[in-house]
Amino acid sequence: MRRYLLGVFVVALLACALMTTSSYAQQKSLKEQLVGAWTIVSSSTKMPDGSPAWGANPIGLIIFTVNGRYSSQLMRSDLPKFAASTADKGTAEENKAVMQGMVAHFGTYTVNEADKTITSRAEGSWFPNQVGTEAKRTITSLTADELKYTNPATALGTTAHTVWRRGK
Repeated sequence: MRRYLLGVFVVALLACALMTTSSYAQQKSLKEQLVGAWTIVSSSTKMPDGSPAWGANPIGLIIFTVNGRYSSQLMRSDLPKFAASTADKGTAEENKAVMQGMVAHFGTYTVNEADKTITSRAEGSWFPNQVGTEAKRTITSLTADELKYTNPATALGTTAHTVWRRGK
């Protein structure tokens, strides 16, 4: 009977060890969890007059690659169409609406696991002054399907709380 109980104890101990090892192996780093494409759900960014920077229904996409590259585009869904049929023929008002109604940049990123931040380094941007700069965003929540972060210093000079949904 002792031998039987000892065998049961050893099997149970091994099962516990395997479950612990298995669940540990399944833990992904923040960077691993970020990799992929995310579509915008909402952003709290406000213009100086208090209106939402991206309108009621912003559209956008941010992509994080496994090798540390990113591309981000965010814009108002209600941007006015240009009267001319080509982008280089926009009026001053049309061009201003586009510049104030979108953000687009790409470059590299790193993740600080300890303080849950993403630091992006812009290599190209719709706003030339952003090229060569770094921006830090604090991850406030990250699940398999949802990313929430705060950007304390947007290119518009505001703070933004942004929610993204993983692209399918």
